[in-house]
Amino acid sequence: MGSEMMTSSKRVGYAVVGLGHIAEHAVLPAFKPSRKSRLVAVVSGDAAKAKRLAKRFGADGHFTYDSFSECLRNPEVEAVYIATNNSTHLTFTLQSAAAGKHVLCEKPLAASVEQCQQMVEACRKNNVKLMTAYRKYFEPATVELKRLIDSGRLGRLKIIHTSFTFTLPPSKVWHFEARLSGGGSLVDVGVYCVNTARWLTGREPVEAAAHSWTLDPVLFREVDESICFQLVFPEGLCMQGSSSFAAAPTSFLRVIGTKGWAALDPAYSYDDVRKMFGVLGGKRFERKFKPVEEFHLELDHLAHCIRANRNPAPDGVTGLRDVAVMQAIYEAAKANHPVPIHLSL
Repeated sequence: MGSEMMTSSKRVGYAVVGLGHIAEHAVLPAFKPSRKSRLVAVVSGDAAKAKRLAKRFGADGHFTYDSFSECLRNPEVEAVYIATNNSTHLTFTLQSAAAGKHVLCEKPLAASVEQCQQMVEACRKNNVKLMTAYRKYFEPATVELKRLIDSGRLGRLKIIHTSFTFTLPPSKVWHFEARLSGGGSLVDVGVYCVNTARWLTGREPVEAAAHSWTLDPVLFREVDESICFQLVFPEGLCMQGSSSFAAAPTSFLRVIGTKGWAALDPAYSYDDVRKMFGVLGGKRFERKFKPVEEFHLELDHLAHCIRANRNPAPDGVTGLRDVAVMQAIYEAAKANHPVPIHLSL
């Protein structure tokens, strides 16, 4: 019994796969304040970088992609955080699941619905958890907005306006290749707009319309630079969303109901003071939220679910459905007319 208690209480050991910007500057530093997670190993296509970051962040092991199987044989690695390009999420998830490791995968879950389905099924088959890395489920301002919506104080929800934009440097090579990314600004940052609307309202969209455009058809010959889209939800709710790889950095979210409205600005960045404001009962309100370490909250949520044997939220099916919605948005933009959204899982 003593050994069981020790296993259930000790921190979950993670390997971080893919050591790009988000991993180096957000995920790896998040293990320091974590209470339930610890960094065991790092994995990169660059052996020297893996060794350097392992030393910097206190990981016991460092591996290349070619030696990932060796990393997975380490019993101290219980979970894997996947932060590679979107097209390789599937491969690393299948390998991890087969080795009995739980998976926390960066958004979007994969480059296609079919890949997402394979990931979900592989984790189910091998009895491991699959979590999609959506920070907003744990960020205090967004959690407070969800409480407000759930309380009914906004009345019947009618309209959501939301956007996430920034300027993507040309050096971010794989983001411009459809084969590696699965899409452009929509799948990279517009996914926050899609997922947050679904999560906040608890509703699934049934129809999509969209328009995509670019001022640089050479650089953005394969993926969308900018896109605006409309999602129709049941019960008279409509969302207007937009994303861009070639605009000033900004993000916002505004939810409008029959009794009031509430907004977050910025809505999706993770290193800014967040302001929540709006009108309730005819009176304006405003609150400020200091930045918090959102990434360790993700790590610790999966760790808690592993120890408690619970399904994480957001799980793999959540990520799959977001990819399905985004594929419908792309289809609508290409067809230049609204298309229905089919969510099979």
